[in-house]
Amino acid sequence: MSDLPVAPRTSLFRKYFLALFAAVVAPLLIAGGSEAWFGYHDQRARLNDLLDAEARLAAVKIQDFIEGLHDQLSWTVQLPWTENTGDRRRLDALRLLRQAPAVRSLSLIDASGKERLFVSRIGLNRIEGGDDHSTNPAVIGARSDRIWFGPVTFQDGSEPFMTIAVAGNRTAVGVAVAEINLKFIWEVILGIRVGRTGEAFVLDRPGRLVAHPDISLVLRADEAAQRPLQALRAAILARPTGQAAIGQDITDKTVLAAMAQIPGVDWSVIVKQPVAEAFGPIYAALLRTGVLLIAGAVLAAALAYWLTQRMIGPIRVLEDGVARIGAGQFDHRISLATSDEFERLATRFNEMASELSVSQERSERISRLKRFLAPQVAELIDRTGDDHVLDGRRVEVVVVFCDLRGFTAFSAQAEPEAIIGVLREYYDALERVVTTHGATLINFFGDGVMVLLNAPVSCSDPALRAVNMAIDMQRSVQKFLVSWRALHPRLGFGVGLAMGPATVGRIGSEGRLNYTAIGNVVNLASRLCSSAEDSEILIDRIAAKAIGSSASLVELDARVLKGFDQPVPVFAVVSAPTP
Repeated sequence: MSDLPVAPRTSLFRKYFLALFAAVVAPLLIAGGSEAWFGYHDQRARLNDLLDAEARLAAVKIQDFIEGLHDQLSWTVQLPWTENTGDRRRLDALRLLRQAPAVRSLSLIDASGKERLFVSRIGLNRIEGGDDHSTNPAVIGARSDRIWFGPVTFQDGSEPFMTIAVAGNRTAVGVAVAEINLKFIWEVILGIRVGRTGEAFVLDRPGRLVAHPDISLVLRADEAAQRPLQALRAAILARPTGQAAIGQDITDKTVLAAMAQIPGVDWSVIVKQPVAEAFGPIYAALLRTGVLLIAGAVLAAALAYWLTQRMIGPIRVLEDGVARIGAGQFDHRISLATSDEFERLATRFNEMASELSVSQERSERISRLKRFLAPQVAELIDRTGDDHVLDGRRVEVVVVFCDLRGFTAFSAQAEPEAIIGVLREYYDALERVVTTHGATLINFFGDGVMVLLNAPVSCSDPALRAVNMAIDMQRSVQKFLVSWRALHPRLGFGVGLAMGPATVGRIGSEGRLNYTAIGNVVNLASRLCSSAEDSEILIDRIAAKAIGSSASLVELDARVLKGFDQPVPVFAVVSAPTP
């Protein structure tokens, strides 16, 4: 069988040190981690609310700016056109330019779509120009929806402009078409600040920059530079409504941004703040937590080292003591005066050493006895502490002999390995049966076995017990004979037993003692065994009388046995005894 893998051994000092260290550091880690986790989510929620509020506020301001322009333009289309209203319309238009600096030019279109008045800050004014604007999308959109917002355009690729057209309450009053310079929205955007560097910007529907604190970005109208802002808006749109998103701005900084829509013009106001600044308080808290963790870890390491050293000393004393006891020094005693579990454990080890010493002495005594005596006899002497039970005495016993038939011829021609193998199986089988029935195995001699019942330990119904044992012997050995006969077909097994008085006790020399029985009953049992055929169990008259009707017996013809002057009555066991 392959050796089992041995688990690597680790130092007890290391285990206790790590356990105590973890007991202090783990709560700190949990507290720090939970503080960082909840702090992050709380700060994220606050920032989300703040950015969303700023975006909505900016959207409202820009919407107010556009609605103000709408109101101003509405005043210019209150009255229908007549032949004498030209001067009044021109004065109203010039007043509009003064009151609304964002209006760069204004065109008044009558009900037929003809241009009646045009005023501009940079161009020549025209009265009764007469240009046909009936197909102008601004005029068509205003007549349809009362107000029309044109797309954001960049004049000469720089400043952003947007056309607003407002229709009067009646078709006769015509339409006012104004060109608005959107850089005036910059003042609104410039006034928005979130934290130290947070800012806002405005994108139109296609994603072009309409307003930004850095007005040069708007004036350059660089589409490539504005792509990060478009990607940031797309990231916000992918989030649930009102939720901020993380993305990159035009300077490649990671920012947290929220957005609000401006109705009518379909613009997006986006308010952003760098993540590093937004989560600055969280980073500071993490830094403080890290410092506390390091300080706690150092303190935990020092405390764990001190406590572990206090524990390792007694453990090493116990380890040394246990090693000595394990090595067989049962007289060794562990001395600890710690007044705790270590001292109680040392006391238990000392008690265990005393018990092991007694057990060792008993085991050695039994081992010595078993070298010369049957196991039952040896254990009896050890249990009673008195070997007088082995003294010679006269007692009625049952002696059982058994041996193999044809073994002499088999051993003469078989290989030594085969002979030894057969005897090993034979002796093992018989020893198990003898032990099961509480008999005393006296000795093995060749293929023969001698067993004694009712001595040195008395038992009830020894004759019936002997027959039971003999039957079990036959059953066990016959199973092996099936395979043994392949080696020698004439192998068999016979049993003989006799009951009567015998002298039992220790017999032998000073250096070697055997417990055995001597008497006529021993000779009779041996001769009955020799007379038995294969599978046969022969008993004498005294044993048969003691068994009575407890077993099925057949009386055979009296046989002349060696050493006996008269023929001996013989009985054969023909069936298993009744329990």
